[in-house]
Amino acid sequence: QVQLVESGGGLVQAGGSLRLSCAASGIIFRINAMGWYRQVPGKSRDLVAVITGGGSTNYADSVKGRFTISRDNAKNTVYLQMNSLKPEDTAVFYCNVVTDYRTYWGQGTQVTVSS
Repeated sequence: QVQLVESGGGLVQAGGSLRLSCAASGIIFRINAMGWYRQVPGKSRDLVAVITGGGSTNYADSVKGRFTISRDNAKNTVYLQMNSLKPEDTAVFYCNVVTDYRTYWGQGTQVTVSS
């Protein structure tokens, strides 16, 4: 059974930091990209950051210079270090794992940034 277990969300003041983690288990296919998306009510789910198996990264313009994505291939875990958080970063963050055959999503973790 495939599981994506997310952790690290919560409430933080503007300018603060949070670190999200997503551990994937039960995936038998090769994992290509791992990433994070976010969604606010009434809006689409948008890419925040993605990292390939080779370590190449891509970020949304709004988080460049503030967020850093990394992964531990041995643990099938992806991290998102979020610094200098802004109120507009408030959203539900979803872990995303892309394999050769399908894509998996985590259950989401709430990040709330107060002004």
